[in-house]
Amino acid sequence: MFCFLRRIVPSRRHISPTTFQQLLCVQNQWLPSTARYCNSISTNGHSFTISYLIDTCGLSPEQAASASKYVHFESREKSDLVINFLKNLGFSQSQILRLTKKVPQLLRFDPEKTLLPKIEFFISRGVSSSDIPRLLCSCPSIMKRSLNKQLIPSFDFFRDLFQSNDKLIQALKYCSGILLDINTHAVPNMKLLKEVGVPESNIIKFLQFYPRTFTESPSKFNAIVEQVQEMGVDPSKSQFIIAVYALSSQSKATWSKKANVYKKWGWSDDDIVAAFRRSPFCMKKSVDKIDATMELLVDKLGCPPSTIPNYAVVLSLSLNKRIVPRASVFQVLLSKGLVKKKSLLSIFVCTERDFLNRFILSHGKEGSKLLKLYQAKLDVAG
Repeated sequence: MFCFLRRIVPSRRHISPTTFQQLLCVQNQWLPSTARYCNSISTNGHSFTISYLIDTCGLSPEQAASASKYVHFESREKSDLVINFLKNLGFSQSQILRLTKKVPQLLRFDPEKTLLPKIEFFISRGVSSSDIPRLLCSCPSIMKRSLNKQLIPSFDFFRDLFQSNDKLIQALKYCSGILLDINTHAVPNMKLLKEVGVPESNIIKFLQFYPRTFTESPSKFNAIVEQVQEMGVDPSKSQFIIAVYALSSQSKATWSKKANVYKKWGWSDDDIVAAFRRSPFCMKKSVDKIDATMELLVDKLGCPPSTIPNYAVVLSLSLNKRIVPRASVFQVLLSKGLVKKKSLLSIFVCTERDFLNRFILSHGKEGSKLLKLYQAKLDVAG
């Protein structure tokens, strides 16, 4: 048994099931002491279930009503055992809310038989005890899948693919759902990417940082890949996998809203595609962020809208921490005739070292004033 589990749950070889349950219980203040939640059987089991989900688990009345379709209990004994078990493992109230909302059946599980073996397994493979809540909450459905038939074989498959436990664990913290149904989701999706020309190294990198994309159904994933191909994104480049991620992580309606913002500032459909092809993250920013950035570039700095797609990466940069501070320096330099207006967009994409050397430190005495201005803007951004 692993150290952190020893502190929480003594070895099952030395205790009876009854003692195990008693040890999982914590002091009464961990749970509400509402009178109607006494351990006696409720005369209305369905009402009791809904009340328990609201007051103990934190669900809204609507969420509780929905969850009660999948779980039903007339006393709090077993469900309290599960809640206390999760709290002892470090799950926050919001994480318990997420679990019970997504998998209400969890409240009927036997922690020793159903939950503990999964936790022991992940810890044995290198997941830290502090990361267990995050890993399980990234895909609550993992709690009700077979450890031996699904989770262990899937973990071993991806570990061999990554050739690293650490890289796999990083992916699992983003979305442990990749361990589910791999033969009907992740494997076919990876195969498709390889068929269209995505290098295996890029596929593995994609899986490591954007694992949730691989949980899409193959039909939807195929449609997204085809759309990215039609936009002319090169499969051999890293932009291809980022473009697939950008499309899969938002609805068509959301994409349309963002496209309309760009069009408001004078872009055509071709401009949007050209920008997306160069920097797919330009379509991952919020509508407000896109609008604010375009307003600064076009209205305040006088940048022609038609030139921005060639520097689409600017749109994915932080407005307050990158664009505004550097724009302030540029405006001073421009007013003194020390730079040309056509170099505006390039000032945002160069490295921090190049920016400081080219646009601040190279200007002698003026440079000290520029540095103070630049630092002041960064301080405001936090």
